[in-house]
Amino acid sequence: MNTEEKADNPFKQQLRSVIFGTETPQGKRFDIILMICIVLSVLLIFIDTIEHINEQYGQLISIAEWSFTVLFTVEYILRLYCSLNRLHYARSFFGIVDLVSILPSYLGLIFPGANVALALRVLRLFRVFRVLKLLRYLSDGNLLLKAMVQSSRKVFMFFFSVSLIIMVLSVIMYVVEGPNNGFTSIPKSMYWTVVTITTVGYGDITPQTPLGQGIAALTMLIGYSIIAIPTGILTAEISHEMVRTRDLRKCSNCGKKGHDNDADYCNHCGSELEKL
Repeated sequence: MNTEEKADNPFKQQLRSVIFGTETPQGKRFDIILMICIVLSVLLIFIDTIEHINEQYGQLISIAEWSFTVLFTVEYILRLYCSLNRLHYARSFFGIVDLVSILPSYLGLIFPGANVALALRVLRLFRVFRVLKLLRYLSDGNLLLKAMVQSSRKVFMFFFSVSLIIMVLSVIMYVVEGPNNGFTSIPKSMYWTVVTITTVGYGDITPQTPLGQGIAALTMLIGYSIIAIPTGILTAEISHEMVRTRDLRKCSNCGKKGHDNDADYCNHCGSELEKL
C-alpha cells in the first residue's frame, strides 16, 4: 500500500475496491451491474432509431437514456474521485470512452443533433474484457496485430495493384458502354468495377453490350482470383510470427525452445516457464 493510499479515508478506499476492484465480491457485483446498464443503454439507442417505436415510446426512451446518462456521469465522477492517479485514468482508453459516452447528451442541449453520437456508448462494451477476465487473450490479439503490421507493405502493394486494375477496367467500361447504359462517368464506372470485382453485384448498373458483358465476366473472375491474396499474405505472416514467438520461449532449465504461448511448463523437463 503506497503513501497516497494510506492517506485516503476509509470511504475512498472502499469505493476504490468496489469500482476498480475485480476480485472482491462487491467489485464483481458492481462490474456485472455496470455491464447490464451499458447493454440496456446501448439497446435503447438502437431501438430509438426504429421510426414507429420512436413515435410511440420516444418520450419514455428519452427519459431512460437520460437516466443512464446521469448514472454514468455519477460513475465517471466517482472514478475520478477515488482513482489513485486521476490524470492517468482520465487519459486512459477506458477513461476517454467513459467521458465520450456521456458528453453527447449534454452537448445535445446546446447543439441539436449532437446526441446522435450517443451511439459511441457501444464502446463501453469493451469493459466486458475486464469483467469476464478476457485480458489474458489479448496476447493472441497482439500476435494478429504484429502480423498485420509486418504484412502492411505487401498488402499496400496488393491494394495499389488492384486500384490500377479497377481504374483500367473503369475506363474500358466507360468507353464500351457509355452514358446510355448507365456508365455516365468514369467515377460511376469505378463504382461498378469495385462492386463487381468484390463479387457483390448490386445490379443497379449492368452492361448491355455483348463486349461489356464479356468484360464484366472477366472482372468477376479477376475478383475471385484476387480475393484470397490478402488472406494468404496475412496467414503467412501469422505463421511466421507464431514461430518467432515460440522461439522466444526458452526453458531456463534445459534450454528447449518452441513452447506454445499459453504453456506454463516445459514439455521436455517439466520446469516452469517464464511468462512472456
